[in-house]
Amino acid sequence: MRRKRFWNRDRVGQIEIATHTDRLGRLAHTAACTAPGCDWSADYLNRAAAELAAQTHRCDPR
Repeated sequence: MRRKRFWNRDRVGQIEIATHTDRLGRLAHTAACTAPGCDWSADYLNRAAAELAAQTHRCDPR
């Protein structure tokens, strides 16, 4: 049975934040913009950094 890849998902505006296990087995947090045309995403080692990035992200999709 395959493990869940992402869990503990939240949304801040159009940004989705989720927790996952990185390739080294550590917990990591991803913030990704879901706006059409915006390809921004980033991985962080703590949840607070991902939430801060989500709150300050300004996308300009074309």
